[in-house]
Amino acid sequence: MSSDAPNQPNRPIRGATQFLRDILSELEAATVGGGDDDPRARLGDVVNRLDERAFGLLLLLLALPCTLPFVYLLPQLAALPMLALAGQMAAGRQHPWLPARLHERSFSLLAFKNVLDRSEKYVGWVERFARPRLSFITGHHGSRLAGALLLIPTASILAPIPGTNTVPGIGVAIASLGVIERDGLLVILGLAIGFIWVALLATLGLEAASLIRDWLTARV
Repeated sequence: MSSDAPNQPNRPIRGATQFLRDILSELEAATVGGGDDDPRARLGDVVNRLDERAFGLLLLLLALPCTLPFVYLLPQLAALPMLALAGQMAAGRQHPWLPARLHERSFSLLAFKNVLDRSEKYVGWVERFARPRLSFITGHHGSRLAGALLLIPTASILAPIPGTNTVPGIGVAIASLGVIERDGLLVILGLAIGFIWVALLATLGLEAASLIRDWLTARV
């Protein structure tokens, strides 16, 4: 988190998607009067408004576009900072750090509000069941392990082929909600979804490669 980030102790612990809505609304309000029909904000503007849940909230922010089916390029772009964040969690950092290029990367507020509206049906219902539990998983050492494991489903989103972003994106989003809500069960559930899907894709890929190899061998 940026050193000039404001201290926000009064932020509610629950309601991660509503927290993101509030941040987007604040940023949109700040652009009123600029005459721009499509206001934009920087990723750093979001970081500067986050509290101690910054890793989970940033991962959720970036995972939401990945949960939408038949969306390409945007999930692959989002996966790069997601990998950086997961790697920092694994390294045991207390707050996220973003390189200047990512910190200054801008995005459309209206487009992201639309993404939030569309993806909330995938993750919004999870928030209603979230509560602090299995705290050892969301503690310092547990978070380091979770960050290391999140690298695998996040890396699978980088593959620009159908079916590689939606399910692991949902898994990362659920795990992120678990980090935010201090719910170790959600972290486990999100990781399980991501790992099962990656294992399935790997199995199908190996089967396809084997069939192609057999076909080529038969033609020789």
